[in-house]
Amino acid sequence: MKSILVTGSNGLLGQKITERLLETKQFNLIATSKGGNRFPIKEGYTYAEMDILDPENVKAIIEKYQPDAVIHTAAMTNVDTCESEKESAYALNVGSVKTLISLCEAHNIQFVHLSTDFIFDGANGPYDETAKANPLSYYGETKLEAEEIIKRSACRWAILRTIIVYGVVSDMSRSNIVLWAKGALEKGNPINVVNDQWRMPTLAEDLADCCLLAVEKNAQGVYNASGKDMMSISELVSRVADFWQLDKSLIQDVSAETLNQTARRPARTGFILDKTISDLGYNPHSFEEGLAIVDKQIKSSK
Repeated sequence: MKSILVTGSNGLLGQKITERLLETKQFNLIATSKGGNRFPIKEGYTYAEMDILDPENVKAIIEKYQPDAVIHTAAMTNVDTCESEKESAYALNVGSVKTLISLCEAHNIQFVHLSTDFIFDGANGPYDETAKANPLSYYGETKLEAEEIIKRSACRWAILRTIIVYGVVSDMSRSNIVLWAKGALEKGNPINVVNDQWRMPTLAEDLADCCLLAVEKNAQGVYNASGKDMMSISELVSRVADFWQLDKSLIQDVSAETLNQTARRPARTGFILDKTISDLGYNPHSFEEGLAIVDKQIKSSK
């Protein structure tokens, strides 16, 4: 049985990969993150503390467990934080990739990397895998530089680009746009939501499945791995309100420029998923199906 080492296993995607592998027992899992294991189930896989920013620590862990594949989910993803803390963003989003790639080359390990729609400027979305990148933010720049390092590498690699990942972790410690909107509207708080940016939100379970399909199929190349429904951020929040029957009058549409965010965002991204569907058998849920899964998980965690 193949073994997979996952970085950032305490994050939303990392936890969903752990969940999937405990269900399917398809691969042996080595879950790694900085600090202790936050996943509620501790049996059925190996957990190792690993600081992705410490090359010697990473080398020791990789050489100890000798995985067949590495799924690299750890990253700095807060777009505004990346803009204001460039050194940290570079270390996490580019430096860690350099470390892992050199080890994957040395030990013949497959490398599966998570990238983003923010490598694009949003002028021509939705994009296929061959579209020309033009990032507007430092976050996008770091993720693009990481992609270019991977593409030049000698190991087997797959880059999975995704968009706005949402879902629930067991202790509800991680927020995302769906949980934020639901929480604010349930409290009766008015919220400002941009109406001039379009995305295809991605259920974390779907993305976890795509990561595992990439390992299973020994995928090589770039793949788009998002949800399949395109919507404005304003429509996204409105659909969240409809699903949980919350008060839509609290939602105030605003343009992106009125928010004065540190980093620029692309206007319209979105992905053409044909290649990932045909090559990997990727089959993402609709947005409403995703919300139903989230609802079920919230109820079972109470």
